[in-house]
Amino acid sequence: MGRYYNGDIEGKFWFAVQPSDAPSRFGGEVHEPPYVSYVFTEDDLPTCQAVLDKIENSPNFTKTKEFFDKLEGGYNNDMLAEAGITKQDVKDYADYELGKKIEDCLQQNGECHFDAEV
Repeated sequence: MGRYYNGDIEGKFWFAVQPSDAPSRFGGEVHEPPYVSYVFTEDDLPTCQAVLDKIENSPNFTKTKEFFDKLEGGYNNDMLAEAGITKQDVKDYADYELGKKIEDCLQQNGECHFDAEV
């Protein structure tokens, strides 16, 4: 079972890594369950980009991105440890992918709305 988000952007939160409130990291306005509704406007773009930049500049971002770009199938804690990737690195990378979708949506539409399963 997975938790999804949908609206102007769509995707699935990473299992056991990414909480439903991960979009809060990038700004926006929250509306309550059964879904968390996120509303982003052009005003949120600088916050979103600042968080993306912070993640991109984290020490293990490149290593983590390369790990997941090359990955065919699942991964486990042993694989992460062997690659020198922490659980926080994985969470940041999952959030980065979400943040890029938010950024792209804002740049294309000027606003971004989506619901995230709780």
